[in-house]
Amino acid sequence: MKKIVFVGAGSYIFTRRLARDILSFPLLQNTTIVLHDINPERLATAEYGVQRILEAGNYPAQLVTTTNLTEALTDAQVVICTIADDFERWRHDIEIPARYGVDLNIGDTRGPGGIFRFLRIYPAMLEIVRTMEQVAPQAVLLNYTNPMAMICGALSRVSKIKVVGLCHSVQGTAEMIARWIGADMNEISYTCAGINHMAWYLSFCWNGIDIYPLLRQTIQKEEIYNEEIVRNELFTALGYYTTESSGHHSEYNWWFRKRPDLIAQYCTPGTGWNPGASYAALNWYRAHMHRWRDEARQEREHPTPVDLTPSNEYAAAIINALAGGSAFKFNGNVSNNRHIDNLPLGACVEVPIVVDKTGFHPFNVGALPASVSMLTTLSCQIEELAIHGCINGDATAIYQACCHDPLTAACLSLKEIHAMVTEMFGTAKAHLPQFAST
Repeated sequence: MKKIVFVGAGSYIFTRRLARDILSFPLLQNTTIVLHDINPERLATAEYGVQRILEAGNYPAQLVTTTNLTEALTDAQVVICTIADDFERWRHDIEIPARYGVDLNIGDTRGPGGIFRFLRIYPAMLEIVRTMEQVAPQAVLLNYTNPMAMICGALSRVSKIKVVGLCHSVQGTAEMIARWIGADMNEISYTCAGINHMAWYLSFCWNGIDIYPLLRQTIQKEEIYNEEIVRNELFTALGYYTTESSGHHSEYNWWFRKRPDLIAQYCTPGTGWNPGASYAALNWYRAHMHRWRDEARQEREHPTPVDLTPSNEYAAAIINALAGGSAFKFNGNVSNNRHIDNLPLGACVEVPIVVDKTGFHPFNVGALPASVSMLTTLSCQIEELAIHGCINGDATAIYQACCHDPLTAACLSLKEIHAMVTEMFGTAKAHLPQFAST
């Protein structure tokens, strides 16, 4: 593996985590790691952190930084994308729906907030794959940027670049459940499938024994129930545990956020964002959006020993497998080539995959159970409609996608949704070149 590129490398924590993971594999320790970001200040901070990792581990890898995308991507073998949306753009995804009565918790994956985040971030993602087509056509794009399903689904329609979406919710939730029942992760096996942030553990076993009966008993404990109220309610009702946090799931369905009393009952203590109301997410980001500067200054003035312990993220093990190391099984986001029978062909689905030096080999898991397939299918079809609208500059399709969003439909009439979407288009217009003629 000669060249691994981070696009959007300015993340204070995540870039370091992935770089540390990559360098933990002997096959990858002699690689060139390229950090790219459009923000020079953030890029310099990332460079300092990764350089400390190189020195702490005495790794022979070379480190390069650049703000030039073409320079970064030229001859890359793997590209890791972690770009993010600007806070002042993203805030409107929360504030405008809230004024119309749609209280979003995070708003970065689906629903009106996730759809407009996708519309804004798509041009940057398209630039990345178009540049890869020119200077690194054989490279693999590992995408961590949200909204995962819409981004990966759209890119798969417009480019032949191999795109695989990665998220930590599957392994993170499995570890959480194992902790709840007192199991060692080495004794856990599962099959998980669906769409990103809405995949379901179709089976979950501890030493080969189904743990769902035990889990039903375990979530009756008050401290366990309160840790993930929404997800525990979904499991009780639908029979399968889902992957993403209660905070996200509270805004993906009809049941928990359509009235203030329901938000107070289900969404404050157990969403992962305290409190759970939409403006709390904005206030959290306001307070922390510049925290990285303080942390970077503290690190330079009072450096502490560098921790080289790998994380549970998938990217490094995937890259190691592609380089000829051990095959690796993970859950990833790819186009649905009959991997899930009752989701649309070509849609972006999250399924088990084995990766080795020959490439990616997704599993075919059959059909999702009826109790969870209806919500999953609806969300998947909404994403498909939003992808069509984005690629074709079709504002009507975007409105229609928002019309079918469960939480939005539970709160607003069609005319109210139209007014909300029109306002969101007006606010984001400068960042939506694909809709310039509408």
